[in-house]
Amino acid sequence: MRIDHDRLVAWRRDLHAHPELSFAEFRTTALVRDQLVSLGLDPVTLPGGTGLWCDVGPDTTGCIGLRADLDALPLTETTGLPYASTVEGVCHACGHDAHTAMLLEAAA
Repeated sequence: MRIDHDRLVAWRRDLHAHPELSFAEFRTTALVRDQLVSLGLDPVTLPGGTGLWCDVGPDTTGCIGLRADLDALPLTETTGLPYASTVEGVCHACGHDAHTAMLLEAAA
């Protein structure tokens, strides 16, 4: 298994720059879904259009569940980073952007 550091960082920075509040994570869900599909996987979007689940690996009787939250917080980012939030009053001060990027890399 090889971790693609550049891809991981790119995903995290994109998610960080485009935060969405709970039950409004339409862009985030689409990004994750599209990446999983590009890996040859078959993600299932949850009712309401935000959030998803996806089986990864062989069909066996045992499994391990991995999860990541997609939502951001209703806070204004003041970091000044080049990939800072582009959404006024919403930011990923919670680390969910990193969790989501790491889960995508784990699926890859």
